[in-house]
Amino acid sequence: MKKINFNRKKQRKLRHKRITATLKRCENAFPRLVVTKTDHHIYAQIIDDSKGKVLASSSTLILKLKKLNIQNSKMVGQDIAKKAVALKIKAVAFDRGGNLYHGKIKALADAARENGLSF
Repeated sequence: MKKINFNRKKQRKLRHKRITATLKRCENAFPRLVVTKTDHHIYAQIIDDSKGKVLASSSTLILKLKKLNIQNSKMVGQDIAKKAVALKIKAVAFDRGGNLYHGKIKALADAARENGLSF
């Protein structure tokens, strides 16, 4: 019988590994928008896997926002989208980092879409 893992952190890491492997396997021409969430901050990076470089990044630390809430997540999404548009990046592949697509992650994604990114 297969062991079932109910540890939340391990489940998130397994989801993250599976999602990232799928995005890298596709090898599309789009850079990845990687979202990382901790208890106090949220980070967004646009990574070009073919070159192995970070093209743009934004976070609640960079924007000097005190709390991690949905409003601040929207501000990070707007900032990363503005930086991407300035670099002439219009389409990205969204890598949610194993987090479920709701709440702060969804707010960041929606704000990035509203400000010119498509994924």
